[in-house]
Amino acid sequence: MAAPGTLCLLVLVFIALFQLSLSTCGYQACPEVKPGVINVHVVPHTHDDVGWLKTVDQYYYGGRNNFANKKVQYILDSVITALSKNPERRFIYVEMAFFWRWWIQQPEETKMLVKQLVNEGRLEFINGGWCMNDEASTHYNSIIDQMTVGHKFLEETFGDCARPRAAWHIDPFGHSREQASLFAQMYFDGWFFGRIDETDRILRWIRKDMEEVWHGDPNLGSASDLFYGVLFQGYGAPSGTCNDEGCSDPPIQDDPNLFDNNVDNRVLNFNFWAKLQAQFYATNHIMFTMGGDFNWENAHEWFKNLDKLIKYVNDKENSTGVHALYSTPTCYLKSLSTANKAWESKREDFFPYRDTAHAFWTGYFTSRPALKRYERITNNFLQVCKQMEAMEEPEIRPSPGNDTESSFLKRAMAVAQHHDAVSGTERQHVADDYALRLYLGTKQCQSLVGRVLRTLSAKKASEMPPTPQFCTYLNISICPTTENTQSIAVTVYNPLGRNTSDKVRIPVNGDNYEVTDPNGSKQLSQLDDVTAETKRIRGNRGTASKTLAFVAKVPALGYSTYFVKHLQNSPTELNIPAPKQILERGELRKDDADIILQNGMVKLTFDGNTGQLKTITDVKSNKTTSVTQSFYYYESSEGDNIVSQASGAYIFRPKTDEPTPLCNDNLMHFEVVKGDIFQEIHQQCTPWLSQVIRVYKDERAAEFEWTIGPIPYKDKIGKEVITRFNTDIKNDAIFYTDANGRQMLRRVRNQRETWIYLTDDPVSGNYYPVNSRIFINDTTGRQLTVLTDRSQGGSSVKDGTLELMIHRRIFHDDGRGVSEPLNETGQFGDGLIIRGSHYVLFTPVSEAAKEHRTLAERVYMDTTYMFTENNISNWPSTYKVSESLLTRELPANVHLLTLEAWNSTDTILLRLEHQFEIGEDTDLSRNATVSFQGLFTKFDVLSAVEMTLTANQIKANAHRIQWRSLMHSNHVDMESASPPLSITDITLTPFQIRTFILTVRRHAPV
Repeated sequence: MAAPGTLCLLVLVFIALFQLSLSTCGYQACPEVKPGVINVHVVPHTHDDVGWLKTVDQYYYGGRNNFANKKVQYILDSVITALSKNPERRFIYVEMAFFWRWWIQQPEETKMLVKQLVNEGRLEFINGGWCMNDEASTHYNSIIDQMTVGHKFLEETFGDCARPRAAWHIDPFGHSREQASLFAQMYFDGWFFGRIDETDRILRWIRKDMEEVWHGDPNLGSASDLFYGVLFQGYGAPSGTCNDEGCSDPPIQDDPNLFDNNVDNRVLNFNFWAKLQAQFYATNHIMFTMGGDFNWENAHEWFKNLDKLIKYVNDKENSTGVHALYSTPTCYLKSLSTANKAWESKREDFFPYRDTAHAFWTGYFTSRPALKRYERITNNFLQVCKQMEAMEEPEIRPSPGNDTESSFLKRAMAVAQHHDAVSGTERQHVADDYALRLYLGTKQCQSLVGRVLRTLSAKKASEMPPTPQFCTYLNISICPTTENTQSIAVTVYNPLGRNTSDKVRIPVNGDNYEVTDPNGSKQLSQLDDVTAETKRIRGNRGTASKTLAFVAKVPALGYSTYFVKHLQNSPTELNIPAPKQILERGELRKDDADIILQNGMVKLTFDGNTGQLKTITDVKSNKTTSVTQSFYYYESSEGDNIVSQASGAYIFRPKTDEPTPLCNDNLMHFEVVKGDIFQEIHQQCTPWLSQVIRVYKDERAAEFEWTIGPIPYKDKIGKEVITRFNTDIKNDAIFYTDANGRQMLRRVRNQRETWIYLTDDPVSGNYYPVNSRIFINDTTGRQLTVLTDRSQGGSSVKDGTLELMIHRRIFHDDGRGVSEPLNETGQFGDGLIIRGSHYVLFTPVSEAAKEHRTLAERVYMDTTYMFTENNISNWPSTYKVSESLLTRELPANVHLLTLEAWNSTDTILLRLEHQFEIGEDTDLSRNATVSFQGLFTKFDVLSAVEMTLTANQIKANAHRIQWRSLMHSNHVDMESASPPLSITDITLTPFQIRTFILTVRRHAPV
């Protein structure tokens, strides 16, 4: 006989399964609306930041309530209990980072109740990503990943009833066209958001254009079209209707025996806002967002008052023409779709965002540059980690359903995409928490990557190579393994689907080294001194006196092991120390000649007296541009008697439109280094600002590696440091910036898509997010492109110029809630020191896309180095020294975006991406074909099922609401015409991303 508890559980399971069979979720669960009246869709919701004033843990549990008295766990406890009391009630939830941790703590009875609420459409998940991501500072790869983590959790936990049908970005600070395209490819039916420029909102009210169809990507046609709606006035409750504990609005007092009965006043107030809002929308449906930041901790109070309010409003609907109903964004979309309306169209994006006069939210494009770089590096390594996990033998990998070694880093990276995380708009202790999570996740993945590469390198299971070490501070010449070891094996892993040649730079101590490739052939190398600037930054954390550089050739999705040996005898002909020339500021060279850095592809000319850049020449086309590059800072406004707005973490408001030069006409000093691997000039601009401009052998791009900090603070003047390129390119106010690392968007200075922009903020009002690149060109066919290693703000504020903001230190808060100046003090307390790189391409316009798209792929998916002390007498004969996990390279225009272990040991998630837009390149903008047959060396592909972008729906079965727009009055879903799936030949059209779940048969270990 079963124990009472077991019997009870069995009954609950039976009931849940029965209810699942009768699920009425999604559009079937939507309440009835009324014709001929204003239908007010009352949407109860909470907006729970995944870190901001407090860390994600502190927000969940309620810790550090002196900062913000917010406790997410009690919101979910309260809402679930209150929903079960009345079947009419609805609630939406967004951030899976919180819901997941709440869910795994719940008893089985609560889980059964939640599943019932989901299956009945009473609890609806909206957006469904791990967080509500930023749209300016995020890379498309990370956006897709964080949404996939959330959607996978929902699908595995609740099934199709939990699949989000609407996107919900009510708080991010501006909206990206690429984000719209990605949401469309995730098969959302619509998207709602709150923040747009104040002028744009007013004009949309007048035109009744608060809801339109956004054409997210011209390369994908209607497949990237997405309906969107702008919330009336943010995402809070209308005045007089808030019932959260932090609100002061009166409750419904409906006892007729009380003197304070206020039902008529509350109904009158509700109807006032309903009729006012309805004037600005195109149908008889409007949405009231009932909630706000961390609202609904007392759901009983909220719902009790809303129940009454809806009842009393509807009692008078025949005379007032207003009908209220509990609803969701999904049900609101359903009602709008029945209007059979051709909607206006949107083509560009919603950047930059301004919420009031002189308050452009363009500072956060650069805020916290160290975190922005660390996030990008960590994403790079996460892709490596997922690839290795997919390749690991089934008997080694943890069993399906359990967390794997990549799980922590996946979730940490997903949290870092939050709109108060990588954006840089959080408090300092929260930024530290994000970085710590990325670090801990990386350490777990390093263990996995090292283990799998050891297995791949072993010729026999009984003979594994030594465990490799990772060095995370190579950018400041710190690596104990290479500094203190006489013989080193350097394993370089390439996560790209094509062969690559990587410039390896490692810190060493010694004057003579021999480098050999996997075949034992001696390789050209170059030895140079570690710079004084690097030694200053690293302090006593490293001892290397030299940097050794060589070129490593690595196969597609594979590794190569190179060998570095410290020799005691004199330098060999293949290891020639680089010659130097040091010039102090003001010292003139005797011959007064220009300084030239060049290879067979690019030539940079510098003034021999000042050390400043003069020209860049593309050798192939013999095109030249005059160009100077230097550093400046905008002094941060602290507000004044006329306008109180200050610069801060969110807002960029310079005190004047002209920046202050930091380098003047000359440099403090410079030195020139020339060798066979690279040539470079070291420029010292101020004691806290230096730069190395480097030209590598066989590279068309020049690297500008800058080091900044600590920014002086004793004068208490906020400084927002930029680098600016001044050229003779006549770009006629036009420049181009990328959208989340993908599309290139045309920008016109002082111009907006839908209104006339008054140039009251000519600098900050023309700044745009630069996630990977910015360029200008002209009618002569010349183009200057600058690629970034992290997200930054950038612009062309004058013809012929490009500028990028690279560091900020500000001593005033901008009044947008963080209540803390953006004054990062760094590890040593004097101020944050930043080192980063820009990659500068000067090319003919016709060749630019091929160069910048290929280079951008390498920058964000760089090779990974592992170091092992080489005590093996003959490593190449004992272990495998080079291997590709592909049998052939992918086509030159196809990127391996995702390779990830999925639900079982025999399923893999694969995403392939066409990297070029229509017409960007004569050859590479053509369709590309990839065959899965025999593509991978470790497994065979038995079948492939195409999925939507986040892999939560089989694409053949997925459907979206079809919206008619004035651009496409007869909407045709282009993807419905795609040819049947075949593992023999997969075709990608320009800029298309295709997602597959592969069923594989793994090869037996050798």
